[in-house]
Amino acid sequence: MQTRLRKPRPRRARRSRCGTGAPVGQRTLFRYFGSREDLLGGDQDRFGRVLADTIGEQPAETGVWEALRAGFAAVLSLHDDREQALQRFRLLHNTASLHAGWLEKRLRFQEELLPLVEARKDATVGTADARARAMLATAFACLDAASMTWVADDGQSTIMDL
Repeated sequence: MQTRLRKPRPRRARRSRCGTGAPVGQRTLFRYFGSREDLLGGDQDRFGRVLADTIGEQPAETGVWEALRAGFAAVLSLHDDREQALQRFRLLHNTASLHAGWLEKRLRFQEELLPLVEARKDATVGTADARARAMLATAFACLDAASMTWVADDGQSTIMDL
């Protein structure tokens, strides 16, 4: 008996398999995510660009926390309406594979934003200032806590107020 060991081929994400673990039907899923690319994170790249652009456009005298808050507010305003945002956040937080993808992108966003935060802290850009990293990680953790609370409360308040 001969056993062949070979590397398993990655499975291609077909539309019919996308979101199979989501707590909603496939039709609902694709109403909020126009394509499988959007579902698998395409819009998050746009969110990252808006976040970085907004932070970078803040006046020099704006503090780090205020600049990050303005960036998060700009990203949240990209949703068409409250119901769409609520459904997307619900899917994001309640679907393990989508949540894992968000966490991965969030770490990448933090690295991309690091020079902007270092510049606002008068740190030497490129020194990987631990305080700048901590501020970014804290801001994203606060955003996660606020969005999870908002979803749990069925969108009764606003994420930015939490």
